[in-house]
Amino acid sequence: MALKKSELYSSLWSSCDELRGGMDASQYKDYVLVLLFIKYVSDKYAGVPYASIVVPKGASFKDMVALKGKPDIGDQINKKIVAPLANANKLSDMPDFNDANKLGSGKEMVDRLTNLIAIFENKALDFSKNRAEGDDILGDAYEYLMRHFATESGKSKGQFYTPAEVSRVIAKIVGIGAAATASNTTVYDPTCGSGSLLLKVGDEARAKVTLYGQEKDAATAGLAQMNMILHNHPEALIRQGNTLADPKFTEGATLKTFDYVIANPPFSDKRWSTGLDPLNDRHGRFQHFGTPPARQGDYAYLLHIVRSLRSTGKGACILPHGVLFRGNAEADIRRALIRKGYITGIIGLPANLFYGTGIPACIVVIDKEDAHTRKGIFMIDASAGFLKDGNKNRLRAMDIHKIVDVFNRRLELPKYSRMVGFDEIEKNEFNLNLPRPVRLGSTRLRCDAPRRNVGFHHGIPQAHPTSQPETGPTLLGFPRIPVCIS
Repeated sequence: MALKKSELYSSLWSSCDELRGGMDASQYKDYVLVLLFIKYVSDKYAGVPYASIVVPKGASFKDMVALKGKPDIGDQINKKIVAPLANANKLSDMPDFNDANKLGSGKEMVDRLTNLIAIFENKALDFSKNRAEGDDILGDAYEYLMRHFATESGKSKGQFYTPAEVSRVIAKIVGIGAAATASNTTVYDPTCGSGSLLLKVGDEARAKVTLYGQEKDAATAGLAQMNMILHNHPEALIRQGNTLADPKFTEGATLKTFDYVIANPPFSDKRWSTGLDPLNDRHGRFQHFGTPPARQGDYAYLLHIVRSLRSTGKGACILPHGVLFRGNAEADIRRALIRKGYITGIIGLPANLFYGTGIPACIVVIDKEDAHTRKGIFMIDASAGFLKDGNKNRLRAMDIHKIVDVFNRRLELPKYSRMVGFDEIEKNEFNLNLPRPVRLGSTRLRCDAPRRNVGFHHGIPQAHPTSQPETGPTLLGFPRIPVCIS
C-alpha cells in the first residue's frame, strides 16, 4: 500500500503536538520518538529469531496498547516495556513515562499516555508491511518529527538536529561517495546529536560503512542509538559523554582515527575546557597548533577532528563564521592549519539555517591526504542562495546542487567561487573571511581604472576584478574592495 508521506507525517505531528500541552518540545520529543521506535521494532522484529534488535516477550507495542486506560500506565510502561527493551538492546537513558512533572498526575497522565499510544495505532504505521513511495517510512517520519521538534524547541535546545539540507551538502562534498568503501571504512561524528548528519554521510557511501558517534547529552545519545536502528544501522557505535574531556573512542592511550570525520558542534562553546587541561591534553590535540581561547571552543572541536583523522582522512565541520577571521589564539591556530595544508575548502552558508541560532555559519573542509602538496583553499560564498521558510532559512535543491557541483568540480564562478592561493592568503594575514560584495544598486556599472592583482567579487577573493577608480574601506584584513561608479 503506497502512502502519501507528507499527509501521514503532518497528521502524526499535529496529533502529537495537540497532546503536548504545556510541556517543552525538547522534552516531549523524547516520549514521541521513543513510542515511534517501539512501534517500529515491534512491527519489524517481534518474534523474529536472531534479529538484530531483540523485542522481549511482553515488551512489544501490542503489550503497550493493553496498558491503555490503566491507572498505573506510566509505571507499567517503564517496567514492562521500556526497561526490558533498553536492557536487551543496551539502549541508554530512555525517558521516564511515570514523570508527573512532565506528563501530569492521575487522570491527566493516564489520558495523555493513552491518547499518545492511540496515535501510533494508525494502520498506516504498520512497518512490517508498508513502505511509503518506496522509502523507509519510519526513517523519514523520525526525521520529520525531529525537525519540527527542533523548530519548536527554541534557542539552544534545538541543537540536537542538523538540518537535512546541510547534512546532504556535507555528505556529498566530503568525498565518501566517490571512494571505494567497505565495511571497514569508518565514519565518526564526535558531537553526533540525534545522528542525522552521521547517517546522511554513511548513506552516501557505495557500500555499507561502520558508523561511530559520541554525544554529550544522555537523552539525545539515546535518540541517536534509536535513529541508527531505525535507519538500518543497528551495528553503529554510539557512546554518551563529553568528547573533549572524555573521548570514548580510543586505542590505548591515543585517539582512534577514522577515514571520515564530520561534525556540527555547539557554536562558540564557552565551557569547552570543563574537565580538560588543554595545556596538558593527553591526546595531543592542541600540540603544534595552539590552545583555543578559554571561552571560544570552535577550534577545540576542529582540532579534535584533525587529530581523529587518519593520514589520508577527510572531514568537514560546521562552524560559526567567526573562525575565519577572529584574531589572537584563533589566528595562530588558523595559520598553523593553513600552513599544514589541511584545509582544502570553505563554504559560506546563509544565515539563520540552524536551530537555536541565527548567526551565519560555514563548512570547513579538511583533507589530510597529500596536504603538503596543496597550493590553496577553494572558497564558495553560498550565503545568498536560500528559501525563507517560516522563521528559518532553508537551502533549496538548486542551492544544494550548485554548492556540491561547484565544490566537487572546483568551478570558478563570478561572485560565487574561486581557488585562493596560499600566497594570497598569507598576504592577507591568514584571514579567510568571506565578506559580502559592495553593491550600489541594479544600474549598469562603469569601470574605467586599470586592473588590480587582488580584489573581491561577491565575497570571494578575485584575482582580476574589473577595476574601479575608488576604493572602499578595508574589510576584515583583506585588500580594499574596489568601488564601481555607475
